[in-house]
Amino acid sequence: MIISRGRSYIFVHIPKTGGTSLSLALEQRAMKDDILLGDTPKAKKRNRRIKQLSARGRLWKHSTLADIEGVLSPDELSGMTVFTLVRNPWDRLVSYYHWLKVQGFDHPAIALARAHSFEGFVCHPATQQSLRQHPARHYVTRADGIEQCQYFIRLEAFDQDAEPLFDHLGFRITLPHLNRSERAKDYRSYYSAASQEAVAEACAEDIDRFGYSFD
Repeated sequence: MIISRGRSYIFVHIPKTGGTSLSLALEQRAMKDDILLGDTPKAKKRNRRIKQLSARGRLWKHSTLADIEGVLSPDELSGMTVFTLVRNPWDRLVSYYHWLKVQGFDHPAIALARAHSFEGFVCHPATQQSLRQHPARHYVTRADGIEQCQYFIRLEAFDQDAEPLFDHLGFRITLPHLNRSERAKDYRSYYSAASQEAVAEACAEDIDRFGYSFD
């Protein structure tokens, strides 16, 4: 997440949507008072500032708008331009699974990915529940229950969808492809009919909202 009072924006980083690439691009033009939550180089340098902040929830790179209550006043937050990246759920799940497989920290999703094939992971009740509970809307909903997001930017159509954001920022951004996982390029090759349908059901809200399809 990036909170920029100077440019009046909040970038909400939904996991495995290309957010690290966008964070790095935004950090190149970061203002000195920007709050950078994450593990990018500039965010790490400013980490001491984060410890001085008081917030409703956890302050980290995947913080939600509800989490940051207290960092900004309600009036400040309501006046901010909020944007986030979204990604084709079938592609996102392939990326997420391969990323989990190589992580070394203790987390239930990591244990699940290591113990199951891709299909077993996608179709597992715990994965299904997590996907249903965390649509894109979850990340950009404030503590008062109001969704606030001016720009949902599809990773696959970044240049097109981000045009209004560029106008707000006053400069354009080139999005590099970072954190590439070891996986086949075509996400469709990983899916059976059962796993394809499992993602369709669990991510139905985002698929319908952002116009995604398996093909």
